[in-house]
Amino acid sequence: MLKNKILKGFSLSLAIAAVWTLLVMPCAAAERDLPIYCVGRDDNYISISFDAAWGNEDTQTLIDILEKYDIRATFFVVGDWVDKYPESVKALHDAGHEIMNHSNTHAHYPQLSRAQMIADVSACADKIEAITGVRPTLFRPPYGDYNDTVVGAMREAGFYTIQWDVDSLDWKNPGSDAIQQRVLEKVKSGSIVLFHNAAVQTPAALPGIIEGLLAKGYKFLPISELIYKENYHMEHDGTQRANS
Repeated sequence: MLKNKILKGFSLSLAIAAVWTLLVMPCAAAERDLPIYCVGRDDNYISISFDAAWGNEDTQTLIDILEKYDIRATFFVVGDWVDKYPESVKALHDAGHEIMNHSNTHAHYPQLSRAQMIADVSACADKIEAITGVRPTLFRPPYGDYNDTVVGAMREAGFYTIQWDVDSLDWKNPGSDAIQQRVLEKVKSGSIVLFHNAAVQTPAALPGIIEGLLAKGYKFLPISELIYKENYHMEHDGTQRANS
């Protein structure tokens, strides 16, 4: 009798454990396929990036500012923008900046099929390569809009998906001082900073930002040189970290 009770109790415990595993463990174990928001490194290297999708009034000014401080940045360009301003794409490349992929038409990628995503990103890559001779390896989703399928499809197409951990909010035109203060307060080692090439207050804010970051001991790399290409893992907050 005692043995039967023990067996029944043990069976009940197994059943409860099985239900718990079915209900809880899938949620706990599920992991997002995340883009790279920043890089876990302690050497004070950071990256400045610009999205180019619409206007082009200040691109040369940005090139001149970055040249003054001997900084190479990453420009994520839309294919439609490349069509309109091929001379700016070449100027950016000739100045030493890397030209990366921001989609061909600035569509919301989660609304596209996997095949449509790959076709779109490949069309933009073709345009960039035709001008620069270099095929891009990084992708930034339009609107910062992504899901697991987007990140996986971009990996299949040969791209690391890149977000940012410091948003300058320059597109809101809060004033150059506000842009400068926001960036200087939020940057840390391994940060990726987001600007826009056509934000009207960015050229006024950028020199102070660069000088402030240099004074804090930060150094600059384009994103392709900031990130790890292999032997890394992604943390839950989008930090890319080298495997120990």
